[in-house]
Amino acid sequence: MTISKYSFGIGDRFAHEGVNQLKALIAAEKKFGVHFTPVWNKSNREHTIIGTEPMSTRREADAAVKALGYTDAYFCDADHINLSNVDKFMDACDFFTIDVADYIGKSGSNEERYLPAVKEAGRIYRHIAERKSADNFVTEVSMDEVDVAQKPDEIRYILTELAKEKVPLQTFAPKFTGRFNKGVDYVGDIAQFEKEFDEDIQVLQWAVKELGLPANLKLSIHSGSDKFSIYPIMGRLIRRHDAGIHVKTAGTTWLEEIIGLSLADPEALALAKKIYRIALDRMDELTVPYATVIDVDKSKLPAPDAVDAWDADTFARTLRHDESEPLYNPSFRQLIHVSFKVAAELADEYYPALDRNIDIIGREIEANIGERHVKLLFA
Repeated sequence: MTISKYSFGIGDRFAHEGVNQLKALIAAEKKFGVHFTPVWNKSNREHTIIGTEPMSTRREADAAVKALGYTDAYFCDADHINLSNVDKFMDACDFFTIDVADYIGKSGSNEERYLPAVKEAGRIYRHIAERKSADNFVTEVSMDEVDVAQKPDEIRYILTELAKEKVPLQTFAPKFTGRFNKGVDYVGDIAQFEKEFDEDIQVLQWAVKELGLPANLKLSIHSGSDKFSIYPIMGRLIRRHDAGIHVKTAGTTWLEEIIGLSLADPEALALAKKIYRIALDRMDELTVPYATVIDVDKSKLPAPDAVDAWDADTFARTLRHDESEPLYNPSFRQLIHVSFKVAAELADEYYPALDRNIDIIGREIEANIGERHVKLLFA
């Protein structure tokens, strides 16, 4: 399988927004003239927390495609898998994000640091290929969940060794300088990011020419949702180099659901407030799995009683990612981001609320994907 030049990860915690997500990408293509292949992604971590299984993501994607009469390619991504959990994704997925960050050494030469990770990527790729055949899926290799960004010479070494392992990766997710926290903007040196992103594109293009890796090899941006300050930079550079890009935005859909619910009706607003109250009480439990990708300032979190007094507009403006909005609260947004486990526990309330407010939630999702993501890359 071959993925297109531009692709967009539209994961969905609760498998309810497939149609709305696909509508958003179709609308963005009409408005901005750029086609993004949709890739529904959900990691083993999210499935485990919520209690779902990978086939639910496949059913969501297939249903959305059928409902809208969509005829272009689309994929389901087994996100951040390894040998311990990949088998459960075999039937549902045709895009595999092979995460080998845990196998990267802390020090030493390139060979000492990265060869174990590359060897593990090879083992996982061959394991998948033996069960699905090599022509039935797209391969991504991920090394982003580490502390230190990879330098161009390190990426060159990694790709050289992946070519020796005969891993036909089409997307590669390196670690960039700065923090890619969940649901909020990039935190770091923007000029340094631009330099790294430019160099990384050129290394990938060198690897295609010199190593024979797939011609469509491109960078994958993990936790890519809401990194609005660097989207224009990425857009400018991929156009300069005529390069592709894959952007993962899984968590932002769940946040748009909560925003939509807060605006929908008093009952739905009360549910959104209830989720926040419970999440604040269980903050340590909910944030530990995401400790490396969130920065919640407890002193900036409003008291639950204060939130209970908010009207719908105040709740939505506080949660929605709009840097020009005085009420916008990044700590509030990040805590809500990791509180989907609470919503799953309130399934008897949460799912009916989604169903009856699907239209207003859809408007929030379409605006988020089109106006706050695609537009910044390509307008």
